[in-house]
Amino acid sequence: MSLFTNLLNLHLGNKPREDFFTEIVAYFLSLNNDILLAWLKHHSIISDDNYSSINISTQQEHKKLESHPEDSRLDIAVELSTGLNTDVIFIESKIGAKDGNNALRKYADILSNLPNVRHRILIYITRDYDPKDEFKQYDYDPKPPIKEYCLDLSPKVNFFQLRWYQFYSFLKECAFDILTQEILIFMRNNRMSQNNQFSSVDLLTMVNFNKTLNLMESTLSEEVQQEFKLAFGGVIKGAASRTQWKWDERYIIYTHFSPSTWDLWCGLGYFNLNPSNLTDYPYLGIFLQLSQRFGQRPKIIESMQKIINDKPNLWTPSNLKVLPAWSGIFYRKSLQEFLSEENHVSAIKLFFQESIKELKTVQEQYFDFPWKGVSIETATEVDKEEYSDTSPSPIA
Repeated sequence: MSLFTNLLNLHLGNKPREDFFTEIVAYFLSLNNDILLAWLKHHSIISDDNYSSINISTQQEHKKLESHPEDSRLDIAVELSTGLNTDVIFIESKIGAKDGNNALRKYADILSNLPNVRHRILIYITRDYDPKDEFKQYDYDPKPPIKEYCLDLSPKVNFFQLRWYQFYSFLKECAFDILTQEILIFMRNNRMSQNNQFSSVDLLTMVNFNKTLNLMESTLSEEVQQEFKLAFGGVIKGAASRTQWKWDERYIIYTHFSPSTWDLWCGLGYFNLNPSNLTDYPYLGIFLQLSQRFGQRPKIIESMQKIINDKPNLWTPSNLKVLPAWSGIFYRKSLQEFLSEENHVSAIKLFFQESIKELKTVQEQYFDFPWKGVSIETATEVDKEEYSDTSPSPIA
């Protein structure tokens, strides 16, 4: 195990893997400007300009523009100066999650509005395949694909999309010190070194996918859905679906409790279906999540915190703070805990039913406003797409 993995594991609660790795890479590049420039030139992102000054910052905050719903925080910002001209690069890094809330467009807007900049560059680098440069994210999206969107801005922004395995391969060939080796180990541990070849695990997943999906479907069958509807008033039509699996690494049934859908909602099923490494297990259970802009957020956060204080062994918190963030509470178990059962499907169904009853109990005991789930007749899985700008990101 790498030094960085050990340090990350010391972090209590949800592990900030993406922010952690961002700080590591930014620090490494600040010490190795020659590698930074060589990497950028390797991908034809910059030319052979002789930069006299390079400044790298992380988690840089920018006040929202008039067209933006909220402030922005950049993963990495790079300023390259020749003495006469300044080029600015924003780097958005993703490991497990994908670009949500149209963050890339916001960063492009910010770049275009920066004064006294010669070249404006936006880099989107991911572990997983997440095409952005050629197609609209959704057919009904009125805005063009991100690459076209960037070029249409005035001043324009040049958009580049890369994968972390490309950085891994480049770094492996050009640096050999201890810090580099630790970064490479961390990247291997977090599947950031994978290339475009199918592995034996990938092939095993292919041939067993339908069997696995059928088992999961049977645990979220009509019997469990009916109890979910009776408890919370509805189940979104079309859930569970593989769109949730693709976008947010979960396979769930769910419903909304607020008029603006994703501001307050709950989901029941399987989470963390794309873990960091092959030794991790998905977990099962029920989740109540709250958006960063819901009007009753402080009151609901307070109730959630009381639940955690009163039942610390049953409920797990996620970002329970008043500051803007997706927040929630989980009632969950690792899938590993069910593997010793003789009948996995029956044991999991019983736990799902238990999860429904537990959330219903805390709803009645800790929240003094009515919850009304969206009925199956009035909403469908398409709602997830229609509200993509505001829908929640994966919860660790």
